[in-house]
Amino acid sequence: MLTIAICEDEPYFSAKLQEILQQYLSDRQLPAEAVAFPDGETLLHSGKKPDILLMDIRLPGKNGMEITAKLRGHSAYCQVIFVTSYKEYVFQAFDLDAVHYLLKPVNSTKLYAAMDKAVKRTMQNEEKTILLPNGENLSKIRLRDILYCEVFDHRLVIHTLDGDLGFSGTLDTLAENLDGRFFRCHRSYLVNMDLVTEKTNGAARMAGGGRVLIARRKQQEFTRRLLQSCRKEGLG
Repeated sequence: MLTIAICEDEPYFSAKLQEILQQYLSDRQLPAEAVAFPDGETLLHSGKKPDILLMDIRLPGKNGMEITAKLRGHSAYCQVIFVTSYKEYVFQAFDLDAVHYLLKPVNSTKLYAAMDKAVKRTMQNEEKTILLPNGENLSKIRLRDILYCEVFDHRLVIHTLDGDLGFSGTLDTLAENLDGRFFRCHRSYLVNMDLVTEKTNGAARMAGGGRVLIARRKQQEFTRRLLQSCRKEGLG
């Protein structure tokens, strides 16, 4: 089931978005939980991890751009559709990998198109998992949740959006079971390119704040892969 959040401080627009959204879910026959929030802080403190977020920009307290950046820390794959009366934030929306940027008033046709794209992205990110031995047990991890993997103190450590997991094994063996979103940027690191937020000074900054070293000989290929990932997820 999808979790969809609406963050809008004006009751009229919030109600309108909810009305169109409920009709969309009915028409597309999508099971979903839709929750409305009057401001960004309430959303962050709710503990919700929405799959899709309809976000206003001018809000009480922190604006929608700031809230979206914070939300990326624990819900990196959240698909954001900005809904606003202001044109001037569109380039910032692109930097935050928004699905769409809609100007008020919003009609059904535009919101349906944006939602179709957001749902497609969400479904593409959901499916793939990996099973790893953990003592006598097996741990099932979604590939979309893996930030990066590293060898530390002769152990394989997998850093995920929900915490860190330790296993026996090697990066070479692990890499054989991962897909094309992962890149060996250093002898000690394997990184999920979809969750890189910044490249600077020979290192990559990850969603959630982690920092991963990039080997000198891998710099050019890393940059190429990062640009490729950005084009794949580009604003449209």
